[in-house]
Order: sequence, then structure tokens, then C-alpha cells
Amino acid sequence: MLSYWNDYPTIQNKLQIVCSLIEKQMRVRNKDIQETLIDFSQAGGKYLRPAFFLLFASLGDPEKQDEEQLIKIAASLEILHMATLIHDDIIDDSPLRRGTKTVQSRYGKDIAVYTGDLLFTEFFKLIIEAMNGSKFLAINARSMHRLLLGELDQMNTRYNKTETIRDYLRSVNGKTAELFWLACAQGAHFGHTEAYVQRIAGRIGRNIGIAFQVYDDILDYTADEETLKKPILEDLAQGVYTLPLLLAKAEHPSVFLPYLEKEDKITPEESQEVADLVVKYQGVEMAKDIARRYTQKALVDIEILPDGEAKEMLQLLTTQLLLRSY
Repeated sequence: MLSYWNDYPTIQNKLQIVCSLIEKQMRVRNKDIQETLIDFSQAGGKYLRPAFFLLFASLGDPEKQDEEQLIKIAASLEILHMATLIHDDIIDDSPLRRGTKTVQSRYGKDIAVYTGDLLFTEFFKLIIEAMNGSKFLAINARSMHRLLLGELDQMNTRYNKTETIRDYLRSVNGKTAELFWLACAQGAHFGHTEAYVQRIAGRIGRNIGIAFQVYDDILDYTADEETLKKPILEDLAQGVYTLPLLLAKAEHPSVFLPYLEKEDKITPEESQEVADLVVKYQGVEMAKDIARRYTQKALVDIEILPDGEAKEMLQLLTTQLLLRSY
């Protein structure tokens, strides 16, 4: 599960502690659900959000830090992420996530809804324990609100043949970038970093989050299902038109319109034809340029951070996220 971090043993060791805490939070009377949640937490997730949190915290003053507090907040970020993924799978009727059966495909949508809701409560339990009285309690609630609004924005644009790049970025800012923003901003805060680090941490996280989602959407058009560990072209079939398609369609609308007019009647073969056209008309390459642009914005700000191992890891990690295969 944490093999992604083999080249970063310092952060890998901390993430192992985070993973152990998450397993403890997964204890429920229904042993099948408990086993499913533990498997899900271990099945290929990169733990990026807790990792960015811990890296920013490590830029601060260790004498002022509460290690137990940091681990709880890091775990809360991953649990919140897990909850949103379970609900995403319900909405998309996804059979696979991280190479394993989704909760909803194993037990049905009713149990999956309550399982996702349960994780939301575990998220709030942890942040109340870790930061009671802090302004970040309200900030976490606001971020969760923005995250859900981002998901609703995406749902609102399903099968929308006039969706714009601006619509797409507004959704991404909520559903993905907000949680990266939160991880970096509160890592800097609870790590007791210098004021200027706290000022730019969230900006770094937001730019990384946007680049991450753009590249994730690129992989839907370029990766194979075995590598990606989930169905490919699922967004297209669900009427979610992501950046590579939007960019190619903006240049050649008449090519794509006959396919998009089919909406939920589009066949797998036709979806593959759309994917081939997206590549042909440079949608993937244009999207990569945008992902690189947001990554470069993050790297410019990271360069300002205090020198040391954490800064070097942030630079490497931010760059490597554009080179991943899943």
C-alpha cells in the first residue's frame, strides 16, 4: 500500500503510523464492512494528502509540535478522501476502485451510502480530538462544504455539451484541489512553520491539486484499465467531460458533437473512438501543458520554502506526480 513511498523512507514511516490509526478507526460491528474498509485503505492508495500535510508540518519547529495531533489530522485527511471516493463510486456505479471491488458493488448502494457517511463521522471525530478550539475546525467544515459543492458542480454539468474550461476548473477547485489546499495549509499551521510558509502553503496545495486532477483525467484517455486499477473512459460514459475532451472539442466541435449527443446511449466502442479523437486532436497534449503550468506555479512557491529534506521531497514529489502511470 505504501510502496509508492519506498524512495521516501522518512515520510513512509510516518504514513505507516497514519495507516495504523486509520485501521483502528475502521472498527465496526459488521466484520465484512470492517474488512472491506481496511482492505480499501490499504489497496494502492498513495496517501498523498496526509503526505503533503506531514511534509509541510516538518518544515516547522519540532519543539512546538504535538506528534499525536499531527498523526490524527493526517489520518483525518485520508479518511475524508476515502469517504468521498465511496460516494463517487455509488454515483458512478463503479465496479472497481484501486483494483478491488467497490463497497457498493460488494454490498449494494444502501450499505455503501452509510459506510461513506460513517467515514465522514470518523473524520469529524479525529479533527475534534486533534484541534478542538482551533480555527481550523471551522476551516475543515468549510473545506468539506466546498468539496461537496465541487462534486455537485460536476453533476450539474453532466452531458452538458456547452461545458467550458472555466466550468471544469471550478469543479476541480472544489472536488480535488480543496483537499490538497487543506492538507498543505493545516500542515504548515499545526507544524508551527514561519508565517510566510503558512501564507503560501495553501496556494501550493491548490496548484498541486489542480495539476493532479488534470493529469488524472489525462490518464483516463491514455492508460489501460490494468494499470489504472479502475475502469477507463468511465467519466465519458457518465457524461463527465474532462479537460482533454473539452480542449479537443473546443478546436473541433463538429467532430465530437455526434458522439456527445448520444449521452448515456454511447457505446464502449464509441467511447474508445472519442478517446482516439481526443488524442488525435491534441486534447491530451494541451491538457498536459496545463497540468505542467499549474505544477510550475507550485514549484516556484516551493522554491521559497526553507531549505532541507522536506523541501527537496516536495519538489520531487510535485514533479513526479506528472510522470505517474496511475
